[in-house]
Amino acid sequence: MSKARAKKIKLLLLDVDGVMTDGKLFLIPVPGALAPGQVKTDSAGVALTSAGTIEAKGFHAHDGTGFSLARLGGIKTGLITKRISETVRLRARDLKIEHVSQGAADKLTAFREILAKENLKPEQAAFVGDDIIDLPVMRNCGLAFAVANAREDVKDEAHVITDHRGGEGAVRDAVEYILKAQGSLARCVEAYIADSTPAEDKHQ
Repeated sequence: MSKARAKKIKLLLLDVDGVMTDGKLFLIPVPGALAPGQVKTDSAGVALTSAGTIEAKGFHAHDGTGFSLARLGGIKTGLITKRISETVRLRARDLKIEHVSQGAADKLTAFREILAKENLKPEQAAFVGDDIIDLPVMRNCGLAFAVANAREDVKDEAHVITDHRGGEGAVRDAVEYILKAQGSLARCVEAYIADSTPAEDKHQ
């Protein structure tokens, strides 16, 4: 049943804290950065940082490769998170993530907005979550993943539970599950290796 759902997926959306990270938040004070209540925005009007702090997070390299594999498999990606962090914006840019919705207290609305932009149906999107705020999206998407360390309420409603914990390769698990169901994982892995191998080494 879950593999049948995975065959339809064209978009993979993710929570950030507890999914792309282990859930720990590191708030670093920046003296004089912003007055209380102010929020810095980029040129597109996207909020970047909480007032007076930099929010640091740690990401796993295995997940980074997972985003590359998804792209090679024709799967678009996106983030939906309640928090606002410049670290997330930078990581999303590095990984060429197509959709980044920060400050999304209502994740279901953000989910539907992304679907509209991509002209996709809910059953064509997967979501990876870890906590109860993710349940509205998980209940409305085509394939719901819970990370290994998700809350039990979230695991109970997931179609698939990843082998790895959030921040330790869970995103990679979700990507590989989808690509394997679609019969493209091996091809994507070989394409990734080819893209990462210098031209002079390919002929040795």
